[in-house]
Amino acid sequence: MENSEKTEVVLLACGSFNPITNMHLRLFELAKDYMNGTGRYTVVKGIISPVGDAYKKKGLIPAYHRVIMAELATKNSKWVEVDTWESLQKEWKETLKVLRHHQEKLEASNCDHPQNSPTLERLGRKRKWTEKQDSSQKKSLEPKTKAVPKVKLLCGADLLESFAVPNLWKSEDITQIVANYGLICVTRAGNDAQKFIYESDVLWKHRSNIHVVNEWITNDISSTKIRRALRRGQSIRYLVPDLVQEYIEKHNLYSSESEDRNAGVILAPLQRNTAEAKT
Repeated sequence: MENSEKTEVVLLACGSFNPITNMHLRLFELAKDYMNGTGRYTVVKGIISPVGDAYKKKGLIPAYHRVIMAELATKNSKWVEVDTWESLQKEWKETLKVLRHHQEKLEASNCDHPQNSPTLERLGRKRKWTEKQDSSQKKSLEPKTKAVPKVKLLCGADLLESFAVPNLWKSEDITQIVANYGLICVTRAGNDAQKFIYESDVLWKHRSNIHVVNEWITNDISSTKIRRALRRGQSIRYLVPDLVQEYIEKHNLYSSESEDRNAGVILAPLQRNTAEAKT
């Protein structure tokens, strides 16, 4: 299949990134290899979108620091970047809205920069030739609009399984995410993503738009374990990028006190969805 026939894809990872780890970065590489390997897609960009402070997750440090750490982690990446839109929102934004924001942003950019036709450029230099063309030929010389890349949600199996947590997700949001955007789910050790898809009618219906990527070189690094190690004064070297480790140490970001941040506060999606379910 020629490149022109492949669907361009943008991988979007939403989450706390509290802190970002080498595992988060590996998700992008694994997903890119898989999607490009299908022969049907070309991954053109990866986006890390840290959640805003209004998410109210226990132990969540300010977005300002989480964004900077993500930027440090992707400093040398040629294709993964950090987007701050979600982190700057005063209210928590549903993942569906974040996906929609980035898809609309791509569409707007595509309209602003249509692909120029080489033939059209030549016509400016050959006016006499232009005058001889009939209307059907002129139509073919209009600027070509390049296909807009498709944004897909990149996640781990834990996010996929969180769909089953009562009031954590709106059922209509789950449907729109898998139907209109799609998931690329990288499985961790101990997670059976295929079984979970089978047990969900919605996921099963849209299973062709859910790509399960097996992580053969297992990696069980998690932000939770990183924070635990830091609270205990243990080394996190080689678990996070060096620049991230240096930033954490410089600002003393994770401690027993920071882990109690938002303690006793109901998670924003649970609070909102529970309230809406009662109305």
